[in-house]
Amino acid sequence: MIPTFSASRFFAANAHARSPGSHLWLRLGTALFAVFVAATCATNQALADEDGVSFWIPGFFGSLAAVPQQPGWSLATIYYHTDVSASGNAAIARQITIGQLPPATVSVSGSANVHAVFDAGFVIPTYVFATPFLGGQVSAALLVGYGNNNTSLNATATATIDHFTPFSASIARQQDTMGFADLIPFLVERWNAGVNNYMVYITGDIPVGLYSSSNLANIGLGHGAIDGGVGYTYFDEKAGHEFSAVAGLTGNFENHSTNYTSGIDFHLDWAAAQFLSKQVFVGPVGYVYDQITPDSGCRPFLCPFESRVIGVGAQLGYLFPVGNMQGYLNLKGYGEFDNNDRPDGWNIWVTFALSPAAPTAQSSPPPIITKTPRS
Repeated sequence: MIPTFSASRFFAANAHARSPGSHLWLRLGTALFAVFVAATCATNQALADEDGVSFWIPGFFGSLAAVPQQPGWSLATIYYHTDVSASGNAAIARQITIGQLPPATVSVSGSANVHAVFDAGFVIPTYVFATPFLGGQVSAALLVGYGNNNTSLNATATATIDHFTPFSASIARQQDTMGFADLIPFLVERWNAGVNNYMVYITGDIPVGLYSSSNLANIGLGHGAIDGGVGYTYFDEKAGHEFSAVAGLTGNFENHSTNYTSGIDFHLDWAAAQFLSKQVFVGPVGYVYDQITPDSGCRPFLCPFESRVIGVGAQLGYLFPVGNMQGYLNLKGYGEFDNNDRPDGWNIWVTFALSPAAPTAQSSPPPIITKTPRS
């Protein structure tokens, strides 16, 4: 509901103090004020990348990203938690002149605060092909997720028409949503050359998750996307040094529910590690996320938007045997800064994976020594 009731009552109470010709401007001001408040309170219109959420989750790739894996089936599970917020003055001023009517100025300014807590669990079955393709190793995966999104929004706006007394209104909304996320298929190819490892990948968003354009909090994006990129890992097993970086670009399709199209996004995930033993490693992690083209389809006085955020943090990894499988547990966390048109905060990742263990080196059996009985 557009919160215009208090403004309308203000006009009615003060109509006797205004000239008859001012009523049209008051109605116009009311409408513009309502539009501003509605735009401020609709998160898909107020933040870059629709709903303030990009297809790519920064920090998805980490250590050993480009290192080839063992052929066969593997399964990874990820718990992801993020706590983000955004605030600031959305100071907007519009000079309005309509046709041949006497000029009138409507100035609208406002501020909004949004806070979101998002928890999600992902299951990622992966199959690694044993047959090389273009000299590399191909793997196919599908990311399936279920999450909970708790978002609250508080917004205020003030409008001034000509020299008349300013009027204001505010709105507060909160929504807690739980459901399945969109499906995300992954296709990756990796190459190894000694301590140097390379990869290319392509992925995309199949928008089947819980989404409604009227929701404040969604789980799905509401539109499709395609993403591709390249990666590199330096891994010196003897010295225990590791560094990985994966960069990509996201192209977003139109959300037909809102006629909104997010811009092209650039993202870079990186991680470094020092192995303290053959099983344990620690190191820094980080990411850079930058929207390189603006959104389209949002209200003209709100667009264009180009979002940006940077995150840095630390990780702890542990490799261990699980029967005849290889277990992997990783904990990493990020703090965000230098955000623009996008909420920032902090997030943590807990990853557990099971994959085929590397074959052990086979050695020649020891010689059999036959003892001759003494005579």
